[in-house]
Amino acid sequence: MTNRITGRAALGCALALVAAPAFAQDSWPSGPLHVYVGFPAGSSPDTLARIITDPLAERLGQPIVIENRPGAGGVIGIQQMLANTGEDDLTFGTTINGPLTTASRMMGDTGFDVEEDIEPVTLIATSPLVLAVSTESGIEDLEAFVEAAGAEADAIAYGSVGQGSGSHLTAELFADEAGVDMLHIPFTSYAEVTTSIMGGEIDAGFMAPSAAMPHVEGGNMRMLGITSSEPFAQAPDVPVIAGQAGMPQDFRAELWNGFIAPAGTDPAVLERLNTEINEILAEPSVQEQLLAIGWQAAPGTAQEMEDRIAADTEMWGGVIDRIEAQ
Repeated sequence: MTNRITGRAALGCALALVAAPAFAQDSWPSGPLHVYVGFPAGSSPDTLARIITDPLAERLGQPIVIENRPGAGGVIGIQQMLANTGEDDLTFGTTINGPLTTASRMMGDTGFDVEEDIEPVTLIATSPLVLAVSTESGIEDLEAFVEAAGAEADAIAYGSVGQGSGSHLTAELFADEAGVDMLHIPFTSYAEVTTSIMGGEIDAGFMAPSAAMPHVEGGNMRMLGITSSEPFAQAPDVPVIAGQAGMPQDFRAELWNGFIAPAGTDPAVLERLNTEINEILAEPSVQEQLLAIGWQAAPGTAQEMEDRIAADTEMWGGVIDRIEAQ
């Protein structure tokens, strides 16, 4: 893997040089780009990557090859990106947050160091989770849910899509902030979670809005709150959890997807990609495509993505510490 000697400070210095943007604009890209995705073709992260890379290829004037390398929650995709890095700055990746924020804590050695081996380019999109219960539960709002969960330890059993998953960690973050203890029941899919909620086997679950909405529309489930800091366009009537029922005003727990590069990639290339992708994300048609698969466009700077990685690594690390201490 490339050793980043100068670190991200080189980005600002290189961009100050007139020749650097000229390189990115006139000499790059010199051939097809390869973008590694750590999930199988047809998955949500793969679809998201293609929504972005199709127009990006047109803008860059070169084809973009999606390299699907599924496994280990996206970690293998990053490993393969780094293993296939060349001298021509044509190898990149898209990834969900897990491999950059929680994987090293959950798995141990991932084969890469986020700070040393990876350059953030930009966030692409975010996806919040909703807290859902059965309509048969009698729980009408978040305040009633917190009251029920606080009646006694494990009074509420919740489902997730697996130990250490986003739905599991989000529920534990919520429980800690609400001052309650809930019983975790891991499943392997949102379909199993929703079936168990409607069947009365468990009480609740944090899940993607798209997983809950068909059952809400069918009258079998109710969404009590959403984990984003602002209302989510896919579920605009669901109130944010932040500030409700004694929850902190800054409560937020989102999945996100971002575009990354190997360390050592030319800073002018990174800047060009950031600009192109952010312009793509500003297009209404792209925003609609993302929303259709449960994601909301989240353009920004490379520094903002780096800050998000650091903040989420700290936040989820604290949640994992508490889970391990139980």
